[in-house]
Amino acid sequence: MMTSSTSEKPLVELTKGVNGLEKVILREIRGSSAEVYLYGGQVTSWKNDQREELLFVSSKAIFKPPKAIRGGIPICFPQFANRGPLESHGFARNRFWSIDKDPPPFPAATSSRAFVDLILKPSEEDLKIWPHSFEFRLRVALSPAGDLMLTSRIRNTSTDGKPFAFTFAYHTYFSVSDISEVRVEGLETLDYLENKERFTEQGDAITFESEVDKIYLSTPTKIAILDHEKKRTFVIRKDGLPDAVVWNPWDKRAKAIADFGDDEYKHMLCVEAAAVEKPITLKPGEEWRGRQELSAVPSSYCSGQLDPKRVLLGS
Repeated sequence: MMTSSTSEKPLVELTKGVNGLEKVILREIRGSSAEVYLYGGQVTSWKNDQREELLFVSSKAIFKPPKAIRGGIPICFPQFANRGPLESHGFARNRFWSIDKDPPPFPAATSSRAFVDLILKPSEEDLKIWPHSFEFRLRVALSPAGDLMLTSRIRNTSTDGKPFAFTFAYHTYFSVSDISEVRVEGLETLDYLENKERFTEQGDAITFESEVDKIYLSTPTKIAILDHEKKRTFVIRKDGLPDAVVWNPWDKRAKAIADFGDDEYKHMLCVEAAAVEKPITLKPGEEWRGRQELSAVPSSYCSGQLDPKRVLLGS
């Protein structure tokens, strides 16, 4: 009989991570877990019941402010990439967030008891580079089944009567066995932006044999990443985030990224729930909500094909 000592670890624990940076560990009774650094409000680990790591973090990631952490789920706000005047991907991913002890209630109660609420407000320095008053609340929750949920609520708290606009992404790095064995389903026939030009996706599923950096537009609420070798499928469900970014740097670009191993591109894929093409505008007092839910399910293959469309059309 198993002793209860392992299950007596707290569901939510504040502790120290790499270089003494504070992090919150979320645990579920069946064995799944997630880790969130207060620096960046960034999820850096998500493990299933078998304790397998589902997210990719580079072995060369620099856990040292002001450098963003390479991997996990960086939050791109208030700007995606260099589509605006700010530093690439905005500043939320290299600021220190606080634990929000008394967040406003969520419309829908979650069944999860393993969750943490974080909040980011602009500093005086932030207001110089982006002169807008906001409160960004982030809830990271782990469901009893091991699904990872991120809910962002961004409110315009300005008193000057002015609206502001922003772009946004959950820049999720998934861990995959071999990028050349991976396919993405749910984005077929859609329009996408690449180097600011618009194209239409032709393939019946997206596979990888070179660098990919595309912003898919008007995407469905559900996208699947099929990892043939691991017989695992990631399912991304999203709400309030119409776009989806797909990125893998491949070999040449990987060598040019200092905090990224030369061959690590083979074992990661970014599929990002995002709002990029049409910026979100908030009037004073208005709040926007964007949510992503990640699950990892076993996928069985028959003559090289996934059981047809079950994952995307299923629950």
